Amino acid sequence: MKEYVIIMADIINSRDENQAALMLAFKKLVSDVNESRKDILVSPLTITLGDEFQGVMDRIEDAVKVIFDLEEAIIKNGSDFKLRYVVVEGLIETPINKEIAYGMLGDGLTRARKYLENLKKEDLRFFFWLKDQQQKNALINVFTAFQDIVDDWNPERDFYLVTAFLAFGDYKRVAMELQKERSLMWKRKKNLKINAYFALKEVANYIGGTHA
Repeated sequence: MKEYVIIMADIINSRDENQAALMLAFKKLVSDVNESRKDILVSPLTITLGDEFQGVMDRIEDAVKVIFDLEEAIIKNGSDFKLRYVVVEGLIETPINKEIAYGMLGDGLTRARKYLENLKKEDLRFFFWLKDQQQKNALINVFTAFQDIVDDWNPERDFYLVTAFLAFGDYKRVAMELQKERSLMWKRKKNLKINAYFALKEVANYIGGTHA
């Protein structure tokens, strides 16, 4: 039996949203990330319940990459929903299904399911359970800070601007692309904490790859 890295996530407060539009956006999100990250997904992100998915990878750093891909795709798509994630390092005792992350059994999957249920009682959107406790705690801390930044962004007011900063970085380039005043873009970059976002992303990828 081999240990894998399992990711599970669900939509927060999905029952409060327009179900048809929400499910369409959710399915597109999962499909797009599956296509762009098929090289690192041992078993693809698979919607197991209406508002939940799971997937399997070999490495922790791959799970971190997938989380950032999902979070940034939500912003770029202008979607008004948030995901709650758990990443667990653990055993899968049945053969890996490389076509769909369904019908597999093991302690890692059981543990991930339990942690996802427990996370619904917390304010946090990200939880890790890894063999290396220091690595686990470091990732939880980084993503706690990450959540504090991105959850302050308003989909209607901020997402288009964040998308531009993710694409171009420099406020002068963003001002040119969006035909906005440079001074305004400088202020918005500072208020949106874009530099802190990029710093946390770099640190999360470093910690995730520490023991890869």
